[in-house]
Amino acid sequence: MDELEAIARAFRQWGRAGGGGLCRKAVVGQLAEVAAALDEHQVPAIERRLYTVMAELAGTAASMSWDIGQQRRAQDYYRLALRAAHAGGDTLFGANVLAGMARQMLYQDRPHDALELVRLAQDGVRRTAGSRLRAMLHTREAWALASMDRPSGFRRATAQAADALSSADRHETEPYWIGYFNDAELAGVTGGRLLEMARSQPRTYADQAADHIRTALEQRGPEAGRSHALDWIGLAECAFLLGDTQSATEYSRRAVDVASRLRSGRVRVQLAQLYPYTVGDGVPRAVADVRGSIRSLLTA
Repeated sequence: MDELEAIARAFRQWGRAGGGGLCRKAVVGQLAEVAAALDEHQVPAIERRLYTVMAELAGTAASMSWDIGQQRRAQDYYRLALRAAHAGGDTLFGANVLAGMARQMLYQDRPHDALELVRLAQDGVRRTAGSRLRAMLHTREAWALASMDRPSGFRRATAQAADALSSADRHETEPYWIGYFNDAELAGVTGGRLLEMARSQPRTYADQAADHIRTALEQRGPEAGRSHALDWIGLAECAFLLGDTQSATEYSRRAVDVASRLRSGRVRVQLAQLYPYTVGDGVPRAVADVRGSIRSLLTA
């Protein structure tokens, strides 16, 4: 069991870094092994641990499947993760799964469904969630509210996330899978949501978005994998929205360089959103060069 739990943790780290392809197949294979072990008679304590490992592996498989565009399969894995977490009595991870499902709904432009899932997660762990988990759930809530064009609700939920994170006690024990949620993650997520609002109101939100994304970049480096790439892409788009072509070009180059080392569909989708900013008559040569780099990466 110790080895299985260590494997689940390693796979989850691969997933956060943008793992896919063979990594996903390895996760699915290990998931089948755990399912086979559960088909046999186990003492209750081992059975609970096996269900917890199954939940974590299924959650990782869901995230990886979604990252490569297999949305329906990702939903199936999320449902399996939720059932396994319930069977293992792991309500905290169950809330985390609901948050993952909500994030998928947000990428599919279904913010009302996402908000319902987040509120369900919050209700389920209101008395048991630690500071980081509460903060993460508030950011998902903020994301949904921003997508529903409710800026006051977005600011309120974001402030609640910051308050929860700042109240974290260094002696507080939380599950390893929520350890990633820190000040850098909060800054990156907040910057991303402000960027979404900046696309329709650049003068109001683009500078704020860029400030938060810069903070994220300063606090986490290439080891953040997919998040690091998304930060550079977001910063480049902020610069384009602000009319700062020189900075936008430099940030786009950095984004392409980082993205080229990852096998992440989500990163490529976000990178594709930069392409329209580089198209048009009379664009500077540097911007045209960036356009070529983006096109080459997306068509590789």
